[in-house]
Amino acid sequence: MASLQIPCATPTSQSRSSPHPLFAKPSHFLTHAKRRSNRLRVSATAGQNQSNSSQNVETAQGRVDRRNVLLGLGGGLYGAANLISSPGASANPVQPPELDKCGTATNLNTGEQLDINCCPPVTDRILDYRLPPVYQLKVRPSAHRVSPEYIAKYNKAIDLMKRLPADDPRNFMQQAMIHCAYCNGAYDQPGQGSLDLQIHNSWLFFPFHRWYLYFYERILAKLIGDPTFALPFWNWDNPKGMTIPPMFNDTKAAIYDPKRNQDRLTAVVDLGMTGNTDPLQLVANNLTIMYSEMIRGNADVYDFMGQPYREGTAVNPGPGSSERGSHTAIHVFVGDPREPSGEDLGNFYSAGRDPLFYCHHANVDRMWTLWQYFLPSNKVPDKRITDPDFLNASFVFYDENAQLVRVTVKDSLDNLRMGYDFERVDLPWIDYRPPPQTVKAKIVRTGTTAPKADTLFPLKLEKVVRFQVPKAKKGKADELLVLENITVDTTKFLKFDVFVNDEDDNAFELDKAAYAGTYAQVPHKSKNKTATTSIRLKLTDLYDDMDIGDDDTIVVTLVPRHQGPGVTIGGIKVIENPPAKSSS
Repeated sequence: MASLQIPCATPTSQSRSSPHPLFAKPSHFLTHAKRRSNRLRVSATAGQNQSNSSQNVETAQGRVDRRNVLLGLGGGLYGAANLISSPGASANPVQPPELDKCGTATNLNTGEQLDINCCPPVTDRILDYRLPPVYQLKVRPSAHRVSPEYIAKYNKAIDLMKRLPADDPRNFMQQAMIHCAYCNGAYDQPGQGSLDLQIHNSWLFFPFHRWYLYFYERILAKLIGDPTFALPFWNWDNPKGMTIPPMFNDTKAAIYDPKRNQDRLTAVVDLGMTGNTDPLQLVANNLTIMYSEMIRGNADVYDFMGQPYREGTAVNPGPGSSERGSHTAIHVFVGDPREPSGEDLGNFYSAGRDPLFYCHHANVDRMWTLWQYFLPSNKVPDKRITDPDFLNASFVFYDENAQLVRVTVKDSLDNLRMGYDFERVDLPWIDYRPPPQTVKAKIVRTGTTAPKADTLFPLKLEKVVRFQVPKAKKGKADELLVLENITVDTTKFLKFDVFVNDEDDNAFELDKAAYAGTYAQVPHKSKNKTATTSIRLKLTDLYDDMDIGDDDTIVVTLVPRHQGPGVTIGGIKVIENPPAKSSS
């Protein structure tokens, strides 16, 4: 096993205590285990190749150009990107739930009705929310780098939230129940009969959770009388953050939750859910996964954000790469196996009861921001969704004043306009491209006995399966691997990885060119306990990293990470990727 060389430089005390830690220099760089001396670089101006915006942001000094906010008040990590003007009326965006019609939620692992009430207090007074002026950006810190003073303040805020009256919508359990109600079938889509409202597995995933954390953060800030308070993010995409942040393991702290996997409190996270226990290999796997889901595997905006979800749509149109990857892995990694349904973080209905949930999702939100404004635009030139059914979709939340407000997706597209940014830390995965496989795979050189895909599908995926799939075009074409009609048991944790021309069959190692991507889900409910979706995995970089030549076929290996049945795949094919449209 090659070693990972991590220089020992640590953050300065100034970077820990600065009110604007975005200005701190990166603490270290990570060298790829299999790339000698290929040092990674994170530039404060890396995003400036993005198109410049003429939109303005309201600050204490009045209206200023967004670029000045990004490079000045915002600290300069993210480049400017186009904002989207308010669209016209939409035909059928998903509407917010009717609180007075909230029903009984369901345990996602068993399919049985919960004996808890996930429904919020009901009021007739709903206001359309307007983002307040931004006078000072709040900076969400890395949870591994916070000061003792911050930890004390954070615990005080959570303690005060827990002490609020039980029927106060800002109460800790009431806030936790928001996730239960939106994710476990308590709400139906208004005007759509008994069709569930579900904010996972679609393009609503990122906007909903951003709004959720936005109000949660504002409630905590008001409780302690500090409008600058910002939630921490669990920096699980960086080797220094790939364990549960230590402050959450203090059994006397308000942010402690006993319902966590006790074997993983100090273990390196396994974003691939491979079962590997070698810390160095886990770090290499994790960085490869981050590179894949953020950069390598996405052909268009929907591959990252999730598939369209409109009024009347079934609840599982398709999760984006980040949602089905690192997001799902953390939920399952932390969930307590001693509990019947993986509570707390391992089940949607109970996830919000663990304060670590909000720290985890703060990093998920950070991934969206990085993808929007910082990552290279040549992979997905147009990262905007201009569909009115996306922009005009809406939700309802109680704000810091216990007022029920209606919010829209279009108002959540820019974290700076919402008044917060993130501490700048290293992105060691940004250049963590798997090392090239310069020699044609043995299974291709010598011929393969693997059957052809059309003889196997539909396929019940209960064990490792290998088969041949014809390419759409000879050579190193721009192609997509499409897995169609993936029917899943929504009450189970399910995951499988996809490899192309992989000859070593080492299921513990993902840091190789043959790794194409993954599908995974946290248990979630649908009316018939099953859902059907499809995923696409971009093969362009994979072809570049392997000796594909003029092959007519590729050999695909599917490796399930779950136990037993639960996944049926209707079909698989390789298609040409149509040219992406450039941003205007």
